[in-house]
Amino acid sequence: MARLLDVTDFGVLPDRPGTDAAPAVRAALRAARADAGPVTLRFPPGDYHLWPDAAHRRELYVSNTTGDDPRHRDKSIGLLVEAAADLVISGEGARLVLHGLQTTFAVIDSRRIRVEGLEFDHAVPTVVDATVVDVGVEAGRAYRLLRVPAATLFSVEGTSVRWHGETLGSGALAWSGLDALEYTQIHDPVAGRTWRGPNPLFERVHAIRRVGERDLRIDYEHAEEPADRGLVYAMRQTTRDHPGGLVLDSSDVTLSRVRFRYLHGFGVVGQNSRDVTVEECEFVTPPGTGRHSAGFADFLQFSGCSGLVSVRDCLFDGPHDDPINVHGCYLRVTAQPDDRTLALEYPHAETAGFPQFSPGDQVEVVDRATLQVIATTTVVSVRQPSGRDHDLPLRTMAVTVEDALPSGLAGRAAVENATRTPAVRIVGNVFRNVPTRGVLVTTRRPIEIAGNRFERTGMAGVYVSCDAAEWWESGPVRDLTIRDNDFIEPGGPAIFLDPRNAVREQPVHSGVTVQANHFVLDDVPALDARSTSGIHFHDNTIVHLGKQTSDVVLRSCPEADIDTGAAL
Repeated sequence: MARLLDVTDFGVLPDRPGTDAAPAVRAALRAARADAGPVTLRFPPGDYHLWPDAAHRRELYVSNTTGDDPRHRDKSIGLLVEAAADLVISGEGARLVLHGLQTTFAVIDSRRIRVEGLEFDHAVPTVVDATVVDVGVEAGRAYRLLRVPAATLFSVEGTSVRWHGETLGSGALAWSGLDALEYTQIHDPVAGRTWRGPNPLFERVHAIRRVGERDLRIDYEHAEEPADRGLVYAMRQTTRDHPGGLVLDSSDVTLSRVRFRYLHGFGVVGQNSRDVTVEECEFVTPPGTGRHSAGFADFLQFSGCSGLVSVRDCLFDGPHDDPINVHGCYLRVTAQPDDRTLALEYPHAETAGFPQFSPGDQVEVVDRATLQVIATTTVVSVRQPSGRDHDLPLRTMAVTVEDALPSGLAGRAAVENATRTPAVRIVGNVFRNVPTRGVLVTTRRPIEIAGNRFERTGMAGVYVSCDAAEWWESGPVRDLTIRDNDFIEPGGPAIFLDPRNAVREQPVHSGVTVQANHFVLDDVPALDARSTSGIHFHDNTIVHLGKQTSDVVLRSCPEADIDTGAAL
């Protein structure tokens, strides 16, 4: 029987907004970790405020964040589970409110961990959702009236607006930026669409004034009435200084019925972990707050994982990038000291500093232009960064392998760890208000994408890439089943198989089945594929709205078995 601990026994009570719960939460987690048997740590219902001043801080390097930038080595973590086993953190009705820039939770070096029922939010989200509530022309000048959520902090500075975070214990602002910040996406609540686009709010400004607590009136140097009444401009900076959540070097981790109201940084990242389950979770802003952006970037990202990645019965609503991305990592070959040693590097600026290999791992060496396998071998030894410090170079590593390799690999080849590749099951989820793709997945093990609903994604509903030139996200697909899904008015091909090989004579992907899906399309295909062999497309229903285009587009796709049936 599991021992039950209550977080309030460690010196904190819920619903005390002026009290930092971080010290008590740290003490409760220490006690839970020290217990030899199964433990349940309970958060009673109510709000718990976590400030970064007393938070755990760890030097960590996380995929797709800030790479080896020394300014962002240390991460503040609201809820840290570290070197623990057989722990359940339960909190139905409990809300953890993070202040400043923090990772909501991290599970590190742990096994058999379950987080259930909690709600995570940020007191001041780092995305500004500004709704155009009124437009017009007065005295020869156009104007907009903007409304921002109560959680958004700002001040007017002449003809600019400064958006900012809270004042920390040090006296500094957690973050700040002017006007349109660095990135904007636009949300149309009526049409249920979100897209990336230009931001006209702060162009040719004549005057800005505050109107009440939440409204801003912007007058312009022109008389053309704006045509964007009702649209929401979601503005943010672009530095992913924290992962929103983290599962690192851990196994058998489950997130169940967790509500993520806002994730700062780069979503929940599963990195070098095994058997991760996300079930019945919500990634969506609190209702009635005027907020529409639930994430600064992706919602879920899995990098270099193994075992099974399972995501089921979740709601994904309002990210600033892809809701789900599962991939490996290609490392560029920069030198070949001998026929069994390769010098490798992380080429992308946002990914560096963490280990990629262990002795005994199987690796594939591929040609970067064709993405075809040059050699397969086994790791004997490796010198690489640890992911926890900067004692070794963060961008480079050296791998010694079991078998002799062909010469001339430097510059033209990349290496993937074929052992750290998961099976994937994405079932019964809803994707809405997405500016990009719904699901990105590149892994050689079995993939099932079934029973999901993709509503008006800005790009493809399902995207299968693999590239050794841009994001360096690796993985040839060998067994992918996409069935019983609803693809409703995607902004790009509903399913896009798009390996980024410059030379396309030989297929990169294979074994793709698209069956019994329902497509509602307007001028985009149901399936657009290239360099993929053995595609089976059967028993799908296709409804066309407006302009009709080809249902299936194939390029360099041998042995395809296509039956589009009768389009409606």
